This record gives sequence, structure tokens and C-alpha cells, in this order.
Amino acid sequence: MGVKLRDLLTIENINLKDLCGKTIAIDAANMIYQFLSSIRQSDGNLLTNEEGNVTSHLSGILYRTSSFVESGIKPIYVFDGKPSYLKEETILKRRKIKEKSEKKWKKALEEGDTETARKYAIRTSRMSTYIIESSKKLLDLMGIPHIQACGEGEAQATYMVKKGDAWAVASQDYDCLLFGASRIVRNLTLNKKQLEFIELKKVLNNLGLTKEELIDASLMIGTDFNPGIKGIGPKNSLKIIKSQSLESYLKKSEEDLGRNIYQLRDLFLNHDVNKNYEIKWREVNEEKLFEFMCGENGFSTERISTAIKRMKKLDASQRSLEYWF
Repeated sequence: MGVKLRDLLTIENINLKDLCGKTIAIDAANMIYQFLSSIRQSDGNLLTNEEGNVTSHLSGILYRTSSFVESGIKPIYVFDGKPSYLKEETILKRRKIKEKSEKKWKKALEEGDTETARKYAIRTSRMSTYIIESSKKLLDLMGIPHIQACGEGEAQATYMVKKGDAWAVASQDYDCLLFGASRIVRNLTLNKKQLEFIELKKVLNNLGLTKEELIDASLMIGTDFNPGIKGIGPKNSLKIIKSQSLESYLKKSEEDLGRNIYQLRDLFLNHDVNKNYEIKWREVNEEKLFEFMCGENGFSTERISTAIKRMKKLDASQRSLEYWF
């Protein structure tokens, strides 16, 4: 979900072709949750194999990732590490929402209302160890690199952009800006008309803020790590931060952020990241990909063959680079 900054941002519309030749660090959890929400049966149940293991995420990763590669995009998936203790309240809140939605989903199914059932079902998506590990296995077989973050995947992806290992972060959350991502792509799907592009430099220039001030404004609104100040929205927070420091406002108003201000700032400015990673795109392991997707998870051979053909563009590009360097 992240901080609600949209009203303050400078957002440009771009096309999928604008990302051709670009390396994109994808927030894996963010995208996998999209698949778990959207790729479901009519009654809201997830797709599964014969053993009852979920396959919705595998379907999404296979199709979307191979299509990205066919479009000339070089994806890197970034997986979350251990969440900060500051996020505990948000995690608990989300868990309760899922539990309530699950009850409403089951009730709707009992009443034969499949439309309502599916509406609540998509709110129950959970990221299990199996889903994470099977996602990584699929990416390995496709030859797509993935990175394990120490903490927030968005912070890790941001570090990779700063280092020059990726051109932009792909995520639905605006938290990437607070971590310092210079470029963000939202709505990275195969719908060419929905892509949004945000540049941190333009956002800060248009708002007349420093990155630190943008963080302070966001802390007032509320983030995944703190509840914020009741009644303070994006425009109010901007007005306050432009007129005085956050410390000054908190002291005068006797408000608080629900968390230690210095810990919150440090989380965004000095987030622990994995600096010991390797990025390498490899050729598709066709034999094992067929075995995993068709033999173990019931996908059609035609579908896997189509994905492999799309992935050939990355193989050719990689071989060309190796020739020159």
C-alpha cells in the first residue's frame, strides 16, 4: 500500500516501448500479489496443480516476464527480506482484513453468490514460503536474475538503481521515493496505456522540497511504518513542512507520529541492503522448465513453448553483449 503521495507527484504516462533496452528492478512481492489477486477461478479460488499447490503466481510470472523480455525489457526480481519491527502494526492490520474477507468470501460461496465471493477472495491473498520459493525456481529456469533483500525489497531495488545496476524500480508503492529511487515505473503490466513514470528529481523540484523534507511530509501523512497524524493529508503536510521543521511542528502542536521520528527517518535514509549480489541473465533451461511447469504443475506444453520463444530475445541480446565485451 505505502504512503499516499499521489496528489503531490509529477506523473508522466509512458508506453511499454519506452522501456525497451532498460533493466528494471521489479518489486517481486508487489507483482506476485497482483497475480494472486487477479488469476483466480470464477468462485475466487486460486489456480492449483493436482497436489493442491497454488499455481496462479507461476502463470503470471511465466506470461508477463516472457512478454517483458519479448518487448526488450531486462527484468530483475527483488524479494523482500525480514520486515522491520516498525511495520508490525501494518502487517497485523492487513492480516485482520484478510481474515474478515475470508469469512465474507466463504459466506458468499455458501449463498451461491460467486460475484461477491470473488470480490472478497482477491483480498485474502497471502505470500507463503512455497509461493516465494517456487517463484524463484521458475525465474531460475527462465534465466531471469532475482535478488534477496535484507529488508524491504523497494529499498534494495532503489539501491540497485542508485548503483546503476537497474534503470528504474517497478512498484505500485510510492515508498520507493522515500528510499531515494530516482525513477519509478508504476502499473508495469502488458497494457501499454497504463504505465506511469515518476522521476524523484522532478517531484522534488516541483514541490520545492529536499528528499529529507519529502520523507518528513510523508511521515505526517502516515506510512507502512507509522500511522501518521490524524487529519493531516498530502497538501497539509506539504504546507507545514515548507513553513517549519517537523520537530518544530510536533513540539508546538504536541502531536506525535506514533513512532520515534529519528528511527523512521533512518529507516528510509539508511535502510540495510544486500550489497553482495550477482546479476546475470542466462539461457532458458528448456528441459527443466517443461518438467517443472508441465510435469509438476500441469501447464500445457504449448504455453511453455510460446514463453520460451519470447525469451529467445533475451538470449540473443545477452550473446551479443558477450561478443562485444
